[in-house]
Amino acid sequence: LGIKNVLCLTGDDVTAGDQPEAKRVFDLDSLQLLHTARTMRDQGVFLSGRTLTTPPRFFLGAAANPFVPPFDWRPHRLAKKIEAGADFIQTQYCFDLPRLREYMRRVVDMGLHEKAYLLIGVGPLRSEKAAEFMRTKVPGVWIPDAVVERLAKRPKREQKDEGMRICVEIIEQVREMEGVHGVHIMAYRQEETVAEIVQRAGLLALRHGHHEQSRPGHGHGAPRQQTRAGATPTNHSAIIE
Repeated sequence: LGIKNVLCLTGDDVTAGDQPEAKRVFDLDSLQLLHTARTMRDQGVFLSGRTLTTPPRFFLGAAANPFVPPFDWRPHRLAKKIEAGADFIQTQYCFDLPRLREYMRRVVDMGLHEKAYLLIGVGPLRSEKAAEFMRTKVPGVWIPDAVVERLAKRPKREQKDEGMRICVEIIEQVREMEGVHGVHIMAYRQEETVAEIVQRAGLLALRHGHHEQSRPGHGHGAPRQQTRAGATPTNHSAIIE
C-alpha cells in the first residue's frame, strides 16, 4: 500500500467504547508493537524468526500524554518508547501550557528531543459543551477550568471561533518551547478549520522560510521523513522547527 508512517498505540480500554461485549486483547502493547515493527524494518525478520522478502521502510511513531498523572513518570515512559523504536511522538491534546513546559523541560534534560521528533497535539474546541464532553468522556484529555470558562463567556454562535483562537494561541506558545519539533492538529468533525488554523498561526510562513536543521535520530536506520504544514489534506502534522 506504500504506507510508511505507522503510529503504534496500546489503545484505550474497551470499556471506554460503546461495545459492551468487546473483549480486551493483551497480545501486544505499544512498546512491544514498536519493537516488533522495528525488528521487521531493521533486521528483516518477523518475531518468529522468519525472513521477510522485502523489509518494510517504516517511520515509526508513538503517543505520549504529559497531562495526566503520574507526571514524573511520563518522560521515562517516553524514553522507553523511543528506545523501543519510535522515530516521532504525538502527544494528547494540549490545553495546559504550564504542564507542557515542565514536561518539555524534563524531556530536554534527558536529551529525548535529540532522538525523536516531538509533535504536540492541539485542536479547536467547538463549544463549551464540546469541551465539557471531552474532559469528562474522552480518556486522557485534560482541559483546565479556565479554558472552559473562556468559551462559556462567549455567545454560543461565537464559541467555535473562540475555540480556534485558543488553538492558535497555544500553537504560538508551543513553537517557542525548546525541544518541540511541530504540532499535530486534531480537529475532530471540524476538519474544515485546519487550513484556517494553519494560516492564523503562521505555519505556512514558517514552512516557506524553513532552513534545514540537524534532525533527531537514534540509530534505527529508518529514512527520516518530515510532514510540513499543509503538505497533504489528510495529514495535519506540521514541523515547525
